[in-house]
Amino acid sequence: MAHTRIRTFNTKDTYPEQKLDNDLAQVVVARGTMVFVRGQIGQDLDTRESIGIGDPTAQTERAMANIKMLLEEAGSSLDHICKITIYITDPRYREAVYREVGRWLKGVFPVSTGLIISGLARPEWVVEVDAIAVIPD
Repeated sequence: MAHTRIRTFNTKDTYPEQKLDNDLAQVVVARGTMVFVRGQIGQDLDTRESIGIGDPTAQTERAMANIKMLLEEAGSSLDHICKITIYITDPRYREAVYREVGRWLKGVFPVSTGLIISGLARPEWVVEVDAIAVIPD
């Protein structure tokens, strides 16, 4: 493969109740410099336990912690994020979610897109954040 895939998994293990069978990765490093981080939610990546059920701030904190960890595994960091996309299921969560994201990305100044959506892969998840970053020279 031309790109490096980090933390590969199959959806049949992640979402057994949905009867899926897709090969995915948490991160793809393209051409050695671009880092694409899969949307992260309030979930422990090692145990698959949902974190912060009913709490958009706690879910955002876990999503950002996951992004930080995954970027570091890819050889990058939060400082090298170029773009984030934030998905929330209720507009009332916007202030809490954006405050938490802002705490993690203070001084980074990424491009950001925010969307209000009807739902995520599991009903207990209320926020998802994905990121595109670079690996510095």
